[in-house]
Amino acid sequence: MRISPPSSESVPTGGRRRVRGAALASVAAGTLLLGLVAAAPAQAVPVTIDLVGINDFHGRLEADAPGARASIAGAAVLAGAVKSVEAQNPNTLFVSAGDNIGASTFTSFIQDDEPTLDALNAMGLDVSTPGNHEFDKGQDDFTGRVQTNSDFPYVNANILKSDGTPAYRPYVVEEVGGVRVAFIGALTETMPTLVSPAGIEGLTFAPVVESVNAVADDIVEADAADAIVLLLHEGAETGSLDSVTGDNAFGEIARGVSGDVSAIFSGHTHQGYDYLVSPSDGGPQRAVVQTGSYGTNLARVTMTVDPAATAFRDRVTIASHRLVPLYGAFTPDPAVAEIVAAAVAVAADRGAEVIGSISDSFNRAYNATPDANGLPVSNRAGESTLGNFVADIQLSSTTASGAQLAFMNPGGLRDDLPFVAPDGAVTYKAAAAVQPFANTLVVVDMTGAEIRQVLEQQWPTAGRTSTLKLGTSEGLTYTYDPAAAAGSRIAAVSLDGAAMDDATIYKVTVNSFLASGGDGFTAFANGRAHADSGKVDLQSQLEYFDAQAGDPSDPDFASRSVGVSGVTTAPAGGFAAGDTVSMSLSSLLLEQVPSDPSEVATAAAQPGVVTATLDGVELASAPIDATVIDNSDEQGRALLDFVVPEGITAPTAGPVTRQVVLTVAGTGTTATVPVVFAAAAEPVVVDPTDPGATPPVTTPGGTVPGTTPGSGSGSTPAGTVRNADGSLAFTGQDGLGLAALAALALMLAGGSALVVARRRRLRATVTPTEG
Repeated sequence: MRISPPSSESVPTGGRRRVRGAALASVAAGTLLLGLVAAAPAQAVPVTIDLVGINDFHGRLEADAPGARASIAGAAVLAGAVKSVEAQNPNTLFVSAGDNIGASTFTSFIQDDEPTLDALNAMGLDVSTPGNHEFDKGQDDFTGRVQTNSDFPYVNANILKSDGTPAYRPYVVEEVGGVRVAFIGALTETMPTLVSPAGIEGLTFAPVVESVNAVADDIVEADAADAIVLLLHEGAETGSLDSVTGDNAFGEIARGVSGDVSAIFSGHTHQGYDYLVSPSDGGPQRAVVQTGSYGTNLARVTMTVDPAATAFRDRVTIASHRLVPLYGAFTPDPAVAEIVAAAVAVAADRGAEVIGSISDSFNRAYNATPDANGLPVSNRAGESTLGNFVADIQLSSTTASGAQLAFMNPGGLRDDLPFVAPDGAVTYKAAAAVQPFANTLVVVDMTGAEIRQVLEQQWPTAGRTSTLKLGTSEGLTYTYDPAAAAGSRIAAVSLDGAAMDDATIYKVTVNSFLASGGDGFTAFANGRAHADSGKVDLQSQLEYFDAQAGDPSDPDFASRSVGVSGVTTAPAGGFAAGDTVSMSLSSLLLEQVPSDPSEVATAAAQPGVVTATLDGVELASAPIDATVIDNSDEQGRALLDFVVPEGITAPTAGPVTRQVVLTVAGTGTTATVPVVFAAAAEPVVVDPTDPGATPPVTTPGGTVPGTTPGSGSGSTPAGTVRNADGSLAFTGQDGLGLAALAALALMLAGGSALVVARRRRLRATVTPTEG
């Protein structure tokens, strides 16, 4: 596909920082290109220029406090670093590969990222491509407010309008030291899964390589520049050379972009790398860089440009390429420091208000492997206390609208909610840091089958290669088989102890991002009633904490999803006494390591125990392996075997399906596994279930409906298995079964070293305000 005509401009800079604003108006491409050809300077001597760049700054205005792991330099030091390079070489251009704003810290977020744009303007940012977070509040906000308040142009070649024409300027030309450098912009093709679909309605995202190469061809054909640089909001999955150049999506871009492009400043994946990569179509190697994120590094690419070279791609020679660590390495720029200080003062005033309290930290899931700076890496594939807590809050906020359950996407959780001594006070700033996107809450009508489809879409799906574990509200539990084929992983799903019916319509609360199919969860955008509650996600947090009336919230360490695979296939007629039943269990524990990677080993050294029971009688128990697996939800694994004892069988009319209950001591985690038992030689007292019926599901408290102590007659708990002579199963001795129950109760009461508290149920239903 050829994108033409491009709109561009040439601006002389000579390294001097300046303000453009509205003066950078678009000009018709044909007239402009002719003007550029006529105005191209005659340059006989090669010129050395420096390109310095950032990516994924995300409004990190403030520097980290001093410490062993401090790495974020802050906007003032970043500005000082840029000025330092300019002092060495006046022929310097400062660029960004996107996500300058959005997912920001409270200091920037509370003021709609205006201080960040002011700081970038003061630094003299020359050109940027938009990242996905520039569209957090929709294309109208980006095209209007954001661009209006930016004294630098945004360029993009692969965002197209409905008629197939570019939605934004594909490139601009900057003149520095007598040479012309064209900057093409491009954005990840997975954009539709990263932002609210409603915010990008009418836009399409064309293939990066095809779009960039078409624009590069136009630039070369018109002799509109002496060098071409790509600002790309897409990046490699890791910082390794293989990840940058290998047989993967980013490797295809790094190699496949035209050899006329001499450097690629990439972003989006928050990785750090700087390599030389050979273009697939020949020509000199080009620099491919990414700085990590948050202004921890500055990329510096030094190139020599010879406009007199006959072949375009021979005009540029990469002299050097490197990442420059910034923390504490440069003198802060006074003007930018003043902007930061003013923003901090506003944020401090608005953020210090205490809105509630917690008894312990609510955290995201984390990988065991830290990043290159030794910092913990959040694991979006893992269930977390924070994700479930936010889902609980959002359900509480919308029950007046009929909501029955809620989901929360892990990418919407941008920070933990840590316990702060001495009383666990939660401030406005801390709450806002968790959810900075200001999404509204939407109540969606969904069938049970669609909810099952949503749960299936947690694994890689169209347009997404990673697993994303949804936070779920209390009362929604499910089991899944991690070894099953795509589309058939989800097993039993229950809501408040009752099996979810595929045909029944339920009211589901999600944020507006998910409601329109964001993150690849297309089942939410089903065309049924989508009722906007008028509530913003942060507003729901504020209302929830206000309703606490001083009662702190406790984290719930119960895993609301449990993996069950490899269950021994029942023989014809079901399992008989003496048969062994085996199963592989996973996701029994929620990983809770917020800030110190060394705590991963501590948690793993304190494994729990999973116990299998039937009607309250213990069948077996097994230790849990708490080893954290990166980018997975399979933490908390166990291999559990039990021998079918005498008495735990079906009546002579069997076989019959019974529910084996799994519990994890001290966490509240429960799950049920259906097992088919065979007919007994002698009749036994059981409560058989029709083999063709839907198995009963445990309630959040861990009991099987109909087996709660006191629900039957006499002193023996209802559902307890007895032999034909009336003795309790396993031993033939009355009373020992009760002793086993007492021992189990003591074990459960004893808890586990893995957890410190159970989360109390939501205290109150918050009545929404009109909006």
